Amino acid sequence: MTSYPKAAGYENVVVKVNWSCDCTDGTYNNAIVGNTEVILDNSGTYTPYADLTQSQVIGWVQSALGTQEVATTQNLAAEQLAAKFYIPTILPNPWA
Repeated sequence: MTSYPKAAGYENVVVKVNWSCDCTDGTYNNAIVGNTEVILDNSGTYTPYADLTQSQVIGWVQSALGTQEVATTQNLAAEQLAAKFYIPTILPNPWA
């Protein structure tokens, strides 16, 4: 997460979350990565950085992306995994 040291009277205010949408088929893994900006909620519900939970931050990202974008990202990760198209494979050098 990226944060400002101080903003709106608070310390360590998160402004961006780097995330990954991971999936596996038991053998192969795939991930879609991205980052999402978050906006400080001025409603008085600020949570100090040290008290943030994973589910809270995931909620921020999903809220910022919207239901459709979350579903699209999850489907894309699964489709890529099924096709094994974007799965990196390490091959030996052909001249070795």
